[in-house]
Amino acid sequence: MTDKPFHWRRWLLLAVAALGVGLTFSLGLWQLGRASEKTALQDARMQQSAKEVLDGRSLRGNPEAVAQRSELMHRRLVVKGRWLPAHTVYLDNRQMNAKPGFFVLTPLQIEGTGEVLVVQRGWAQRSFTDRAALPPVQTSEEKVEVQGHLAPWPSRLYDFGGAETGPIRQNLDLSAYQQETGLKVLEVTLLQSGAPSEGLLREWPVVASGVEKHHGYAFQWFGLSGLIALLYVWFQIVQPRRQKRPA
Repeated sequence: MTDKPFHWRRWLLLAVAALGVGLTFSLGLWQLGRASEKTALQDARMQQSAKEVLDGRSLRGNPEAVAQRSELMHRRLVVKGRWLPAHTVYLDNRQMNAKPGFFVLTPLQIEGTGEVLVVQRGWAQRSFTDRAALPPVQTSEEKVEVQGHLAPWPSRLYDFGGAETGPIRQNLDLSAYQQETGLKVLEVTLLQSGAPSEGLLREWPVVASGVEKHHGYAFQWFGLSGLIALLYVWFQIVQPRRQKRPA
């Protein structure tokens, strides 16, 4: 009767160890999968960027064009038109080179079509003394030519809800922005490229950054999985056998 609790404890420890090994090993595989996804995303973006440059006039707002737009994502684009500076938005809490600041977005009315494309023009550092102060950004009133890559609408950061107004915002909702401005804004943006100008920096982060981080996490999870297995073998198999050996 005294061996029965010990017998069930051994099975319980085996189940816990197997669960721990399986769980940590699965988490390691998940991290490798995330790294592969980001690598594939970066490779696809590079392939898109290597294709010929598109004319901004090819962007249309009709339903057929919207359905085809995903195939053009990250393609290089040259757009000619005029800025609509009255509707410029400064997205707060955005970083570049580990410094806090704004992503500056201004709609551009495309020459020849009248379509409106929001351009992510670059990054500007915020004032450390006055959080409501707008950075000095130069915006031409003449016709301009802007180069960049077609990009999705800016991703959302955590906020506390509620409609945002004014030039400084945490996020920019497409539908609300269309209603607010009365502009038929396209659902994509142009990520402007080029050297610093107009008071803006354009050292955009690489989409697939963080692959090394996922590899590091995977190594940690696999290491923990191996450690659990090693500890179980040592304390449940090796040590008991050594103790049973005659002196």
